[in-house]
Amino acid sequence: MSTDSKADVHPVDELLPSGRLAALGLQHVLVMYAGAVAVPLIIGRALKLSPEQVAMLISADLFCCGIVTLIQSLGLTQWFGIRLPVMMGVTFAAVGPMVAMANATPGLAGAQAIFGAIIGAGAIAVLMAPFVSRMLRFFPPVVTGTVITVIGISLMRVGINWIFGNPFGPTAPSIVNPEHAQWLKDVSAATVAAGSAVPAVPKGLALAPSVPNPAYAPLFNVGMSAFVLVSILLITRYAKGFVANIAVLLGIVAGAVLAALLGVMSFDKVGRAAWFDVVLPFQFGLPTFDVVMVLTMVLVMIVVMIESTGMFLALGDMTGRKVTQPDLARGLRVDGLGTLIGGIFNTFPYTSFSQNVGLVGVTGVRSRFVCVAAGLILLVMGLIPKLAALVEAVPTFVLGGAGVVMFGMVAATGIRILANVDYSKNRNNLFVVAISIGFGMIPLVAPGFKQWMPLVLHPLIDSGILLASMVAVLLNAFFNGLASDAQAAGTAAASAHGSE
Repeated sequence: MSTDSKADVHPVDELLPSGRLAALGLQHVLVMYAGAVAVPLIIGRALKLSPEQVAMLISADLFCCGIVTLIQSLGLTQWFGIRLPVMMGVTFAAVGPMVAMANATPGLAGAQAIFGAIIGAGAIAVLMAPFVSRMLRFFPPVVTGTVITVIGISLMRVGINWIFGNPFGPTAPSIVNPEHAQWLKDVSAATVAAGSAVPAVPKGLALAPSVPNPAYAPLFNVGMSAFVLVSILLITRYAKGFVANIAVLLGIVAGAVLAALLGVMSFDKVGRAAWFDVVLPFQFGLPTFDVVMVLTMVLVMIVVMIESTGMFLALGDMTGRKVTQPDLARGLRVDGLGTLIGGIFNTFPYTSFSQNVGLVGVTGVRSRFVCVAAGLILLVMGLIPKLAALVEAVPTFVLGGAGVVMFGMVAATGIRILANVDYSKNRNNLFVVAISIGFGMIPLVAPGFKQWMPLVLHPLIDSGILLASMVAVLLNAFFNGLASDAQAAGTAAASAHGSE
């Protein structure tokens, strides 16, 4: 009888032993951590906050990541939580508008205005979720597969930047020639010191990035990423059972240990971090509400919910659990509720983290309780800054090797769904896929394409995932109509799962 009852439990609802849950949950936390703390760092600096206040933002972010992940994966009443293995984190879609707000009004006043806009947008998003969820019928397999493929391709940029360095900032591919920069300093000094001779102009003077940056793509970082990638592949190939399921975690740990032994992993921040810190609401003062700022954040939330729809459908395909319209509504409500909680606890809008969707595909572990465990870990990290600092100490190039595996798995899931689409009887589906992927690549290949367009459009066109989603939905409606979309969307998960 116990065997029969166990067989009746869907893999999504399977409760694994606590030790396995902890290890698998930590694996999810390591994958999402870099993205989770990036937004507080960016906005904190834009607001010109003190280092202590930025640290407070990071603790609040981790704490809220934990709360919202628990609500989404565990469920809260019949209204909230899609009850799939979903990790929630701060969305990058809101960074542009929030940086603009911070630049216009820095300091505590700016923080209060941003948090007010987030609270207002979160409340409105909760009310909008049922209406957005009715878009499920616009997502048959040809659309779902295309969007998930673009999600994976878009995420590859994150993994690749983890390995080589970001295209801008200290790790940019090119920097200003140090000799030319020094000449400019000398000229400035000569101007200040009366009677000093102006230094001779160096040959080929250029005060724009023109020479290779030693901090970009050093062979050591590439080698470390390759070591992690090879470790993951070897563990996956030769290990069995649970050890194979935590191949990504073991690969990252192996890379971190090697980095520490070679002296390139610093523990200074761990030593300085506090052992305990309480996250309280409204630590920057009571929020202020500006109608324009609230509406701007509402627009961001619409973008977030459309992207979340693609994530949830991807997880439905990976786990073999069909995502229905009520399920989607519960999941999207958590985007709004998480954003509302974020504004109250001094942090930012939340969404399902696409990085972790790939991890579900890599491990094959479909239990949502893994993400419940990860949510508890994040909650503890928000209260124990020293633990958070230890995770933060892992170099990004160590994560890069794992990123290639996980993010590629998301794209592979989309391709698997597209393999079930009928192209022989309906050649127009090829146009839907081809053109939508092309539009999804625009922000990746030409990030400055929108510089002459109205600023109000930027949140709508800054995301390749959103562009691909809109184009795929419109082209599918144009070529195929919407009469049979509801039935097609309902069978998308089954067809993809059956192809395994």
